[in-house]
Amino acid sequence: MRTTFSCTECGDEAPKWSGKCGSCGAWNSIIEEIDAAEPARPGLTPLTPPSPARAIGEVDAEGATPRQTGVAEFDRVLGGGIVAGSVTLIGGEPGIGKSTLLLQVLAGIAMEQTVLYITGEESAQQVRQRAERLGAIRARMFLAAETHLGHLLGHVEAVGPSVLVVDSIQTMVDPALSSAPGSVAQVRHCAHQLVRLAKEQGVAVVLVGHVTKDGSIAGPRVLEHIVDTVISFEGESEGALRVLRAVKHRFGSTQELGLLAMGEGGLLAVEDPSEMFLADRRPGVAGSVVVASMEGRRPLMVEIQALVAASSLPTPRRQTHGVEPGRVAMMLAVLDRRVGLPVAGLDTYVMAAGGARVTEPAADLGLALAVASSLSNIALPPDLVVVGEVGLGGELRSVGSIERRLSEAQRLGFHRALVPRSVPDIEVGLEVMRAPTLEAAVAIAGLAG
Repeated sequence: MRTTFSCTECGDEAPKWSGKCGSCGAWNSIIEEIDAAEPARPGLTPLTPPSPARAIGEVDAEGATPRQTGVAEFDRVLGGGIVAGSVTLIGGEPGIGKSTLLLQVLAGIAMEQTVLYITGEESAQQVRQRAERLGAIRARMFLAAETHLGHLLGHVEAVGPSVLVVDSIQTMVDPALSSAPGSVAQVRHCAHQLVRLAKEQGVAVVLVGHVTKDGSIAGPRVLEHIVDTVISFEGESEGALRVLRAVKHRFGSTQELGLLAMGEGGLLAVEDPSEMFLADRRPGVAGSVVVASMEGRRPLMVEIQALVAASSLPTPRRQTHGVEPGRVAMMLAVLDRRVGLPVAGLDTYVMAAGGARVTEPAADLGLALAVASSLSNIALPPDLVVVGEVGLGGELRSVGSIERRLSEAQRLGFHRALVPRSVPDIEVGLEVMRAPTLEAAVAIAGLAG
């Protein structure tokens, strides 16, 4: 018997127990696990493989062709759909809509192929009721409430599905192991068995994974390594917007983004995300600016709002939502030292409106101008869109995909764009204003003084 100590949050192993995980920093997450010792065995001898090695040009690539699921945004993130024999891991916070999404995906596939949904967290009746609300009842969709890995494999053999969903991998258990359900050893073992099933039988397997407090998928790190695709399902549980991102994808790009909105009838594709983000915008309000951002290959117009106020605390508040706190702090320092705006001692609140998330450096200029607008109480022109990275010296730097960003802005009715001076000449239906530095951009926007 071998005793190990593993973190229930990230799966990292330690030689002894401690109160805090040295890998993810979680407290009281180290548990003791006892593994049966493997019997000693002689060295491996070469065996005849089931199929010979072939020249790479002779390998049939037909098996890697994705099949559409009927959920357009899900297919977009996967590069066209699910690939036979692939293993996809999808993670998200509780209540975000993972089960709803996968029921809709299976309903689309079950129009032509047999699918199997294994639920380990809910009863079959609960899943049936949700499927009725979604209009996802299909004759070729099979359902089983199961946590025993052996029984799960038996269901697969009996049904013969083309797609298998396991909700969730943390609930699966193999009684042959002495570890408790949800332990690192159980998750690792069950995941390996399901990956083996997918590769040997050509079944597309989708695993649902729990997430830790920092948003990463719980369990051993090997879980993310052995699967083909890792999808993050994000959003505010109290809001309608949901975002699908591919963190890892062996069959295509990880640059695509899926946008969905939760409604009474389930998750619906957001056809025009820029229009949705700007739907409730109030023109003429100080501290508001629209930035031309990119999410993957999608150009998005997002409103950045800032509010500065006198602080009564020794250390001013810095509160952000939807934007990186580090970039906001950096923009405040540049505004204070390079532009001369006294913002260092003020409480500052910055948010991306509409539930959007803006993390790229191209939003730097928008963040800085929103703060400057709030400080001066002067509203920026409602038909102005801005884009540009700000350096620590106060210089403005160009960003990628500038033509696609400005074309999207022009489509939505914007007439002017404020960009770095180094942006090349492009043919768009906008008046393009160029600035070499942040100080010049503040002056062009009419916020100086």
